Amino acid sequence: MIILQPQVLVPVGQLDEDIVKRLERYGRVCYKSENSMSPQGTADFVSGKLRLGHESIIEHEKVTLMFVCDRGITHEVVRHRIAAYSQESTRYCNYSKDKFGREITVIEPYFFKNDTAAYDLWAKACQESEDVYMALLDAGRSAQEARSVLPNCLKTEIVVTYNMREWRHFFRLRCDAAAHPQMRQVAIPLLLLFKERFPALYNDIPYDKSFPREHYASIVLTNDLFEPLK
Repeated sequence: MIILQPQVLVPVGQLDEDIVKRLERYGRVCYKSENSMSPQGTADFVSGKLRLGHESIIEHEKVTLMFVCDRGITHEVVRHRIAAYSQESTRYCNYSKDKFGREITVIEPYFFKNDTAAYDLWAKACQESEDVYMALLDAGRSAQEARSVLPNCLKTEIVVTYNMREWRHFFRLRCDAAAHPQMRQVAIPLLLLFKERFPALYNDIPYDKSFPREHYASIVLTNDLFEPLK
């Protein structure tokens, strides 16, 4: 059994700061004020429209990235409707095969780290799930049948595409103190990256500042194939 920490993989090509300038160009059509646009763009135009609730203009641009997290968290991610998703499938991924090392991979719940008894119970349950899963496969059952014993903390990879308005919706819900702690673990550091790269679009989004920074998921900048940059 492999134990991993959650990550968010973000292709650098998705962080194009010209997105805001393009959104301004699209939005100015509504007011026929294209002649007022400067060559470098004016971020205040877009942020001003967002303050007025005119968010439809930012639906014209998108960002695609990949979450590496447990399957329980992805059940919440996919509730966002205006989106495209591609997720690792437990029907078609047979973890007894060599490419998986005949092991399952799970995401470590950070909130058990300082409770040895709870952590040991969690690890024992995961190991038992792996043992039974492999036994079912060895007995001739299919991956889609054997997956019924896999744990909720099973690692999964999900590619997510939201337009810039849906990312605002995602962050408002998933960075709030009421969100699941493992959701905040991946969502808050991602919001901070978006605030840095697209301040006109996300600087006004609040987040749970009490969430411990040492538990933030890693944000990994990648090339367009979701491979780490050299």
